[in-house]
Amino acid sequence: MNLKKNILPDKKSRWRTVAVFLIAVITGLGLFMAKEAEVVSYMSDNPLACVNCHVMTPVYNSWMHSSHREWANCNDCHVPHNNVFNKYYFKAKDGLFHASVFTLRAEPEVMFMREESQEVVQNNCIRCHVQQVTQTKYDGWIEDHAKNRTERKCWSCHQEVPHGTVHGISTIKNNIAPIPTDTEETVIPDWLEKQIEDK
Repeated sequence: MNLKKNILPDKKSRWRTVAVFLIAVITGLGLFMAKEAEVVSYMSDNPLACVNCHVMTPVYNSWMHSSHREWANCNDCHVPHNNVFNKYYFKAKDGLFHASVFTLRAEPEVMFMREESQEVVQNNCIRCHVQQVTQTKYDGWIEDHAKNRTERKCWSCHQEVPHGTVHGISTIKNNIAPIPTDTEETVIPDWLEKQIEDK
């Protein structure tokens, strides 16, 4: 009851109506922004959630044309997998950082991972490719491979995996990606869809 008195003015005060109205407006705006920002989509492992931020379109498209598309989504590489709490904590922390940078239009032309993200991606590379990292048959094939595969970042050699050679956000002109909010609408032209159905 004391909390209610601290938040809302006394019933007889003319400010009570204003306070209730402002609380309703702030709550409504918050819910509207959460819906428009597709906040719930970020809880999934669907790569389309990443395209909610338009600057991620080149990254999404380069991943779509990579061999990793068949085996790994964004979260398989970019969030920790040691436990579910750490996964969603990291996802929320990293997502809020990215959202604030993108909202303020402060994103760099070429995006690089922060140190914390590099550690997560490196651990996930090893998690999926542990057999290649631990195989001794490569020792005779590549000189000092054993040392290199444990002490260097995987992408120091595998630079084009999985996002290709194009890393700038404005290097791909008129880049198009599916819009997650328009999942009902098809992007296939009618004539092509008819040909596909006829086969």
